[in-house]
Amino acid sequence: MKSSIVCAILAVLTLPLFLFAGTTADTLEFKTARQQMVSQQIKARGISDPKVLMAMQKVPRHAFVPKGVRSQSYADHPLPIGEGQTISQPYIVALMTESLGLTGKEKILEIGTGSGYQAAILAEIVPSVISVEIKRKLFERSSRLLKELGYTTVSSQFGDGYFGWPQQASYDCIMITAAVDHIPPPLIQQLKNGGRLILPLGNPFSYQHLVLVTKMSDSYSVRQITGVLFVPLTGHAMSTKEE
Repeated sequence: MKSSIVCAILAVLTLPLFLFAGTTADTLEFKTARQQMVSQQIKARGISDPKVLMAMQKVPRHAFVPKGVRSQSYADHPLPIGEGQTISQPYIVALMTESLGLTGKEKILEIGTGSGYQAAILAEIVPSVISVEIKRKLFERSSRLLKELGYTTVSSQFGDGYFGWPQQASYDCIMITAAVDHIPPPLIQQLKNGGRLILPLGNPFSYQHLVLVTKMSDSYSVRQITGVLFVPLTGHAMSTKEE
């Protein structure tokens, strides 16, 4: 079953973005599906931070996916969003968010806006989210959607996230939502002392480890969380190896 889902996702990764058209109204059906998602997929797997659970319960995930797969918005797997990218499995979104240990006061840099869903989840918890997207069409769509949904505290930026966003550094937390085989030095530099960076670390074309990096003065520690499978971080990351 899992392999068939993966094949279906890969087959439609390049969905044209016009297929996102359609209502994003939060119907009773969607609200019920979202409640079940939180209770059965997220709380049941150990996510307990009330801020994260509240955000996952509130944000209309169906608004961030193409209408052709909108009926699967709250299912327990990633979905294609076009341009070779996906919206992550709900549990992974919740796990990455909770792993940052947010107090609700942080300034966060997100690398890879994608659909905008993860940025919206973060914006429900913290007062400032800067989100960088390298793919023009995704940037334009997610920026527009986040504004339409009222997420005015998300600052959408177009660029190569490997280099972070130094204009608004430094950051309490950074989240990378695509796989990279090393920890990008510019992102470590833009973290505050004691800041946290979460990312899928490993072969971008195979399985990776979700890791939490904590900056400590001129060094950092790395803690493995779980195995994951993310699409590659594109741009400069694809031509750069750890030295």
